[in-house]
Amino acid sequence: MQVHSFFNIDEKLLKLADEAEIEAAEAFSEINRIQRYNQQKMQAAFTNAGVSESHFIASTGYGYGDRGRDVLDEVYAFALGAEDALVRHNFVSGTHTLTVALFGVLRPGDKMISVTGRPYDTIQGVIGITGSGMGSLKEFGVEYSEIDLKEDGTVDLEAIKNTVDDSYKMVYIQRSRGYSLRPSLRIKEIEAIVKTVRSKTKKAIIMVDNCYGEFTELLEPTEVGCDMMAGSLIKNAGGGIAPTGGYIAGRRDLIELCSYRLTTPGTGKEIGCTLGNNRELFMGAFNAPNVTGEAMKVAVFASALFKKLGYEVTPEPNEKRGDIIQAIKLQNPDALIAFCRGIQKGAPVDSFVAPEPAPMPGYDSEVIMAAGAFTLGASIELSADAPLREPYAVWLQGGLNYNSGNLGVILAAQQMADMGIIKL
Repeated sequence: MQVHSFFNIDEKLLKLADEAEIEAAEAFSEINRIQRYNQQKMQAAFTNAGVSESHFIASTGYGYGDRGRDVLDEVYAFALGAEDALVRHNFVSGTHTLTVALFGVLRPGDKMISVTGRPYDTIQGVIGITGSGMGSLKEFGVEYSEIDLKEDGTVDLEAIKNTVDDSYKMVYIQRSRGYSLRPSLRIKEIEAIVKTVRSKTKKAIIMVDNCYGEFTELLEPTEVGCDMMAGSLIKNAGGGIAPTGGYIAGRRDLIELCSYRLTTPGTGKEIGCTLGNNRELFMGAFNAPNVTGEAMKVAVFASALFKKLGYEVTPEPNEKRGDIIQAIKLQNPDALIAFCRGIQKGAPVDSFVAPEPAPMPGYDSEVIMAAGAFTLGASIELSADAPLREPYAVWLQGGLNYNSGNLGVILAAQQMADMGIIKL
């Protein structure tokens, strides 16, 4: 591995990195297969929708008749295996996109249940688990409950079977692990949840927070019976090119309801100018399957390398994956800070910055983030972040291409060695 001409990396670490790559070869081969399938699927989406240069033209004002906006929805609907999709640059985050979806279909008096335990930190305020006086679902009269995961972090299907019935309007699934060490859900596990729920109720809307999970497998949640899902375009689904935005995909009637919440009841998807963003959103969609695969390879490599360095990793290097996230238990705050500073050194933007822990809105402890990205906060680009709390695990994700991500991971290990945290 010839990177030492440009970076001061210990030869012993380079040798370990070579060994990690060899151990990851089988997983890389499977990821290549998934990349190829999903890229062909995306090509079919573009072909079937008849994408042309004319769809990149900007609209202003109300955006009436914006053909590019409508065709982009078609592309994502096909690529995500859904009846319809709502893809917009003015979704400001994944949490905002999920919020529009939740408020789009839930009404006062409805019951919602999360069957994957406590949701991710920033969605808790939306539901009303935390905070008050902000207009949460709870304050609008939506009743929330949750089913805890089993001790091993897997979904408790028996508890779902004993709890869910026709009284629930929504069954909510979070695919990714968030800031936890439970396994992310694979499609086969989501399908098992769907079958369990449907054995008890045909009425409930099954919704998936699909952030970090798009294009990591051959199928998407909407292809195994989920009614709707949502995600961010500065994660997998935007291919590292979309500068902002999000998507909601699923049943046509539900997407229409969500569009009424995004704009206004009665106008929905018919309005909303694109301001010249269409070209980047189309290009991001086209690149998404390949970039997601590259990020998965970076995660596998990081898992293999840090396991060799003696750390507990999840997922394991050759474990099947349902998202792009790699968690590594670094055991103490100094190791966590060193790791993030090393990742930052491997970034193309702001590589000279030394990340420091700091308070962050929506989180109950200080958070450290390494994210030298072309798009602020884009976690499909190489990034690492974690709250400074036990067990001092770091969550690594992204990498626009494997070679740059590989280097970032090596530099993270080198930074830890330089600070005397690991011995080579």
